[in-house]
Amino acid sequence: MPGTRASGPLSAPGARRRMVIVLAVLGILSLLFSFGLLAYGNPMPVGTEGFWRIARLRVMTVVVLAIVAVAQATATVAFQTVTANRIITPSIMGFDALYVAVQTTAVYVLGVAGVTALRGSWQFVLQVSIMVGLAVALYGWLLTGRYANLQIMLLIGIVIGGGLGAVSTFMQRLLTPSEFDVLSARLFGSVANADPDTLPIAIPLVAVAAAGLWASSRRLNVMALGADAATALGLNHRRMLMTVLALVAVLIATSTALIGPMVFLGFLVATLAYQFADTYDHRFVFPVAVLTAFAILTGAYFVMRNVFSAQGVVSIIIELVGGTIFLIVVLRKGRL
Repeated sequence: MPGTRASGPLSAPGARRRMVIVLAVLGILSLLFSFGLLAYGNPMPVGTEGFWRIARLRVMTVVVLAIVAVAQATATVAFQTVTANRIITPSIMGFDALYVAVQTTAVYVLGVAGVTALRGSWQFVLQVSIMVGLAVALYGWLLTGRYANLQIMLLIGIVIGGGLGAVSTFMQRLLTPSEFDVLSARLFGSVANADPDTLPIAIPLVAVAAAGLWASSRRLNVMALGADAATALGLNHRRMLMTVLALVAVLIATSTALIGPMVFLGFLVATLAYQFADTYDHRFVFPVAVLTAFAILTGAYFVMRNVFSAQGVVSIIIELVGGTIFLIVVLRKGRL
């Protein structure tokens, strides 16, 4: 008997049911880990006034992890779509290297007091502005000229990141041991780096940029077909490319300025999200990626904090796992 034919992002039998199950499982894990961060080790009975008073002191950790999850997940998925590459991430543009350079310069010029001086809303806004400004200037220069080339832009991003890294390493070798110890703690991605005063700025930035990318999901689906196909379908490819890269710059700059560099988090999350979602439609890939990122971050933070008493190494574990998966994917594909 001829079966009913259907087309669309969830056209396969059971695809919609599978998507609901994936979202439900990721959502439940996120809620469980979040509640665990608020309740585990809380000496007061659950639901009492004393319990919520202590829980409110821990809410900032969950909020920061949510901000980073949304920023890294949506930015990486969108970036990989417009670059037509499932391996490279926004970090390749030198955001992490710029963060390291700013922090190293502060300690080198101002001493240990420089770390204290580089805290607060003004510093956060300045650092995000510098990162976004440089990224947008680079995009505008390389993508609107006569010989616009996305691959050249990525290559220049790698060179800029390598140059900033070399300058940072040189300054670090000139620091005293005590200054270097203080700086090292700031160079690892950690929730402890987040300043509560910056959250009223970070939350709107991430919310607006992520909402902009999600609202462009259908256009991103068209972008994934390639420049020629997108143009043939009536999409202004270059303008859309500039818009997406600008929003990606805002997200990654905000996340990096908030907690520090997380090089392989975005790659890890995007890779898992594509496997879980099993669809091309960004309307489904984005929420799966965000929930995956939040579940990974809260789960890793809960386990390392409450089981091993080593919450400071969460980023190291994520980078190790993400880096390993990156190598596996590259070796399997045989190319970047």
